[in-house]
Amino acid sequence: MRGQSYRRTFNEHWDTAVAAHGDQPFLVFHDDTGTTTYTYRDFDQIIAGTAGTLFRHGVRRGAAVHVALRNSPAFVALWLATARLGAFLVPVDPASAARDIASQIRRTQPTVGVCAQSRAETYWGGAQGMVPAILAMTETTADVAPGGPLVADSPVTVAAGDVALSDRLAVMFTSGTTSEPKGVVLSQENYSTVGETMAAAVGLRPEHRWLVALPLFHANAQYYCFAPAIVTGASVALTQTFSASRWVHQAHELSATHASLFAAPIRMILARCDIDRPPLHLEHVWFAQSLGRGHYEQFGELVGCRPRQLYGMTETVAAVTSDTSVPLRHDVIGQPIGSRVVDVVDARDGLPTPPGTQGKLRVRGIRGSDLFQCYLDDPETTNRAFTDLPDGTSWFDTGDLVVADPESGMYRFVGRADDVIKVSGENVSLTEVESVLAQAPGVLEAAVIAQPDPIRDHVPVAYVVPRDSTQPPEVDVLAQWAANNLAPAARPRSWHVIDELPRTSVGKVRRFRITAGTASAHPGCRPGGAGT
Repeated sequence: MRGQSYRRTFNEHWDTAVAAHGDQPFLVFHDDTGTTTYTYRDFDQIIAGTAGTLFRHGVRRGAAVHVALRNSPAFVALWLATARLGAFLVPVDPASAARDIASQIRRTQPTVGVCAQSRAETYWGGAQGMVPAILAMTETTADVAPGGPLVADSPVTVAAGDVALSDRLAVMFTSGTTSEPKGVVLSQENYSTVGETMAAAVGLRPEHRWLVALPLFHANAQYYCFAPAIVTGASVALTQTFSASRWVHQAHELSATHASLFAAPIRMILARCDIDRPPLHLEHVWFAQSLGRGHYEQFGELVGCRPRQLYGMTETVAAVTSDTSVPLRHDVIGQPIGSRVVDVVDARDGLPTPPGTQGKLRVRGIRGSDLFQCYLDDPETTNRAFTDLPDGTSWFDTGDLVVADPESGMYRFVGRADDVIKVSGENVSLTEVESVLAQAPGVLEAAVIAQPDPIRDHVPVAYVVPRDSTQPPEVDVLAQWAANNLAPAARPRSWHVIDELPRTSVGKVRRFRITAGTASAHPGCRPGGAGT
């Protein structure tokens, strides 16, 4: 399963891109002050200066650099500078509380911490003297300008001679929807693999440009956009923050050809984009998580192409599957990408499940190459996740449930194992119910949780965010919508209207933070049945 193309470190991919595409654009950064374009050669000089600054502060091979920044040139420079030094990045949510920062720092023991000037007080409170050097950034182009706080006078222009494929390049904390974060350990080879695999999956070329509006500290932007761009010499248009109302205009103004989003931001874009918007003609759009048919078709018309669903995790590095239907569909995650090997097993006994039967997805690969290396400081969880095989490969248990179509072989995502509940003996996917309810009249988005029931085992309970907070949807209308569009077991037994859903940084709903106490007292909304 290991190919010759995987032998190059991620830093060597960058050096190759600079040599081949030095005068071509690499990064187009957009914030409230305007748009700045850096060529590959321009940015290589910034990386050299950044590596010099880190080196001056003691960063050597194997050292950690903890980064709590919004999307910015400084973030990109720090990532690639750590690759050059053989160090590793610990990218975290810039809005992390002091308590979270303290936990991250205790677990990774960074040599250098980097934060925003505007949030420095919180960062210092979390660091508590545990970091030898802390650098504060403006999160603007000034950080990487000559004489800026990140660019040293003594640049490091070449990689440390002993940087290896197996060297750690990142520890990424997963923004879990049902549990506390795990530290996913990733190698130089992991990033090489994901860049090569995802570039091939879309036929990426140097003239293509990704639009990245999702946060850079998350896997989606790094794995599916930046890494393949570097491998092929393509460019990336990076916005400082995600704006649902501005996304279409930004895609047009920044000349994007490719984009990658989750379902939740797509629904926000559809709800917020104005009528006076430019036409888009994107060549490719990845999306993850469930979209209802209506939202899928609307977004396809908006961007000028049919979006293509994929499935992957921080742990799987490259995506595992993607839709190859003709035409592309809204409801399948498709088939394995490239040389990926998967199987579907019964969640109880681990035996293979027949097509058409729900089961748990497993992915076979090589740890540290096309699968992550391990979980940080957690060998017990690592051992549960992997089943090592005699040939050097391993099965990774994703914990996600899928169903394979008996005729096409396409996989359909059902949800996390704990997202599927039993209602009177019938399996109900909370994820699928949410995608239907998000299309109900007056609803912007929805989350569904399981509530214990003495008769039915569990029943679904819906929490909806109205499109217009001054005119929330009526329960009777929602109940009728559910009756018309959902099987009896899947219909919510009560309804709550709330101002917003608790989310991870990339828009995933954190169901475990939803309780009846979060419901808003909107007029006309009350518990109401849509019973069987």
